[in-house]
Amino acid sequence: MNNLSNRWIIVQAYKHNGELHRQWSHGFVVSDDEDYFVVVSVRSSVIENDGRKWHTKEPAVFIFPKHKWFNVIAMLKDNGIAYYVNIASPTIYDKGFLKYIDYDLDIKLFADGSTKLLDEQEYKKHAIEQGYSADIEKKLNEAVEQVYSLIKNKNFPFVDGEILKLFESFKNKTR
Repeated sequence: MNNLSNRWIIVQAYKHNGELHRQWSHGFVVSDDEDYFVVVSVRSSVIENDGRKWHTKEPAVFIFPKHKWFNVIAMLKDNGIAYYVNIASPTIYDKGFLKYIDYDLDIKLFADGSTKLLDEQEYKKHAIEQGYSADIEKKLNEAVEQVYSLIKNKNFPFVDGEILKLFESFKNKTR
């Protein structure tokens, strides 16, 4: 596969049952290395599986690990960077799209450093309805623990300075 850096791309999130869950209209691939796809989005159009459409409000830096069971959206807000973590399959490049499976659980890291685990009921419901295997559930639980550890230790991608450098790289490449 060719390196995706410096290209515009569409991002798609699926559910475990194969249904398309959400799609972002465009993002610019700032970096593509052996561990991560890094994508920047500014005013992206988002289409939900029920047909609803909306636009992102603030610039965001997406960190899509290729080997870890989560991804991170770092939103550049007026009062600082807020992080939204999707507990999800590793991200792959397939047929012109970046794709991952969203497993419902989310962690929000607010600009003030507080965190919140979201969507536990949705996760429990889909685990039963869509038949998540014990192996998948183990990977997802380990991912939650890993994310909290990365946040606590202020490791990448939860490093504001690194996120700002990636956003600057996007601005320099798209001028």
